[in-house]
Amino acid sequence: MRTLNRLLLASLLSVAPLVAMAADDAPSAEPEVTIRQEGDKTIQEYRQNGFLYAIKVTPKVGKPYFLVRADGTDANYIRSDQPDMLIPAWKIFEWK
Repeated sequence: MRTLNRLLLASLLSVAPLVAMAADDAPSAEPEVTIRQEGDKTIQEYRQNGFLYAIKVTPKVGKPYFLVRADGTDANYIRSDQPDMLIPAWKIFEWK
């Protein structure tokens, strides 16, 4: 009986760190919000599990607006209040 108790205790102690690491990697329900200043605009980036899905732009003068992904694959953003207006995103240089 003692050996059974010791084996049970040893197995529980060996599994405990794995459970703690799995809890750290679990997807979060809350978005991560990064706030930064760019000129006269305040930009808030919303990320879920590292994926940038929305950007809120608050200009010093004017109404705030959201930029959301036009499609889920590329970095093409559209304004949520003007969905027909595409935001240009060109690569000028790329280092490899």
